[in-house]
Order: sequence, then C-alpha cells, then structure tokens
Amino acid sequence: MDLQKIEAFRDEIRLNTLKELYHLGFGHYGGSLSIVEVLAVLYGEVMKINPQNPKWEERDYFILSKGHGGPGLYATLAAKGYFPEKDLYTLNQNGTTLPSHPDKNLTPGVDMTTGSLGQGISAAVGVALSHKLSNKDNYTYCIVGDGELNEGQCWEAAQFAAHHKLNHLFVFIDDNKKQLDGLTKDIIDPLDFVEKFKAFGFYTLRVDGRSVEQIYHAIEEGKGQTDKPIAIILDTVKGQGVPYLEEKADNHHIRPSEEDEAAIKRAIAELESKLGKVVSV
Repeated sequence: MDLQKIEAFRDEIRLNTLKELYHLGFGHYGGSLSIVEVLAVLYGEVMKINPQNPKWEERDYFILSKGHGGPGLYATLAAKGYFPEKDLYTLNQNGTTLPSHPDKNLTPGVDMTTGSLGQGISAAVGVALSHKLSNKDNYTYCIVGDGELNEGQCWEAAQFAAHHKLNHLFVFIDDNKKQLDGLTKDIIDPLDFVEKFKAFGFYTLRVDGRSVEQIYHAIEEGKGQTDKPIAIILDTVKGQGVPYLEEKADNHHIRPSEEDEAAIKRAIAELESKLGKVVSV
C-alpha cells in the first residue's frame, strides 16, 4: 500500500464531502465523515473497479447500508472519475443524479439503492451469495452503522452469511458511538460488537477507524479466510477528521449556524491548502 497516496485520497474525499454539504446548506455531516478512511482504502487501494465501465461484471461490489452517508460515497466516486466533481454541487437538488441516499438507477458507481436502515446488509449478503453460486471471485464490501445494528434484519443477514460461508463478504461497522437521537449506548446498548459478530459466525477484527493503514491490513488479513464472512469494527468518531464537528453534540444532521459555517469553512481551507488546491467555497 502506498500510504502517502491513500492519505492524500482520504483528504480529497473529506474535502469534497465538506464542500458538497456546505454548498447544499445542510446534511449528514457526522456519518459521512466517519466513513472517509474506509472509503479511501476500498476505492483507493483494495477494490477491483473500472470507473469507465461501472457495470463491469468482474468488479467488486460496494453497498453503503447506512445510506445517509451518501455524500461521502459521492465524493469518493467523483474523485475516482465516475462522474465530474462539479456534479457534487447538485446534491439532493431537483433533477440531480445524487439524491440524499444512494440510488443505483441514478448514480454511476452505485451498486445498490440504500437508505432504509437494516436492508443494505441483506442486499450485500444476497450479492455475495450470488457470486459464490456462480463460482465468481468478486468481493462484496458493505458498511453498516452502529445504530443501524438495532435492526433485527441485520442479524438475520449475518447469521445467513455465516451459514453459507460467504468468505468474500466484508462487513464494516462504523462504530462512531452515535445515532440520530443520541449515544448508541443510551438508546440500545450495543454491547461488544466483536463478540457479537464472532458469535454469529464471522471472522472479526476491531481497528482504529482513523487509520487507513490499520484498515488496509485488516482487509488483507480477512482475505485469508476460507469459510467465514469478515466483520471489521471501525472505531470511529462522528464528524471524523474535523475537530470542531467531532466535538459538536448534535452532529448527525447539521443545518449550520454562523459559528458552524465558519468552522466548516476553516476546515475546507485547511484541506485545500494541504492538497495544494484553491479555496472555492
């Protein structure tokens, strides 16, 4: 892995996520930013993809079960050349190809329509099973939210995946400790995700979700499995990579105040400077 290259890609994804949400005027900052590192590793180093042919049959599949993180995914797809970066500024507007939650019928590079929480992991399991039955080597990667795992459907899917020994399925849990209404431990205590996924038959690892290096090596370790699906618990923070947003209490969906706007603009300027770009917000 070229660590410097992936970290630069991470910064570009975070920058464009901030810019598209700032331009829109509101949105899911917290959960979009907390998945930037794993998106950078998947799309920058790991996944077999072809942006010029998004429907390439030999590609690896990606499913964002926590569909409200769509702005992070769109920023990634734009950076990889699936569509022009200027399209990011149409996010969630009339006539856009970038709705608030991913839609495979609208957005190049989106493999599954998601947003109804709990359902994306089931879709990912179905995709992985279809590949196995067809004797294909495609990998399926899925990100679920920690709050999303309140849904019983997620655990039905996990049990099914383990039963069918879907070793080409990776499930990443964005353990950012918050959901829409507050802390996950206060709403429904998730207990220990590592022990839970192990109990459901997964090969399970927990890594620092801020570290692209740890995420990459966890994926490489997971690929050594021959008879188990893989769960990688990402220890993340909502609003990740922007200290002001990390510390903001209500950071799931933000309609910025003047103070918020100033902090977001500072974060954009810092990333632009780091990447050698011109501030354009």
